[in-house]
Amino acid sequence: MTPSDDDPTSTAGSPDGFLTGHAVLTNAVGLHARPSVKLTQTAKRFAAKVEIALSADGPWTDCKSPVRVMRLKAARGATLFFRCAGSDETEALAALRALVERGFDEDGAGPAGDTPR
Repeated sequence: MTPSDDDPTSTAGSPDGFLTGHAVLTNAVGLHARPSVKLTQTAKRFAAKVEIALSADGPWTDCKSPVRVMRLKAARGATLFFRCAGSDETEALAALRALVERGFDEDGAGPAGDTPR
């Protein structure tokens, strides 16, 4: 079964050995300092190599580096692409996607369409 490009939470193995997935940024200010730190702290909990990009084709950035993650400057509505490789890659990918989907636990965030207008 091939994941749909419209499904922001799908996962699929990539030909280069990485487990891949993506999620849409729903928090109001995008990937600023606080969410970047939360993302890197989550990535560092896992032994797997974890990378992030704004395109499925890259360029890929080390998700365990707060400075590199902040340099992405992703705005609300952007899709974050993840790829993980290692013994706990499945858990790492699930944790990162869940964090993004929760809007990094910030106020005014949530699944797309849930923010009051």
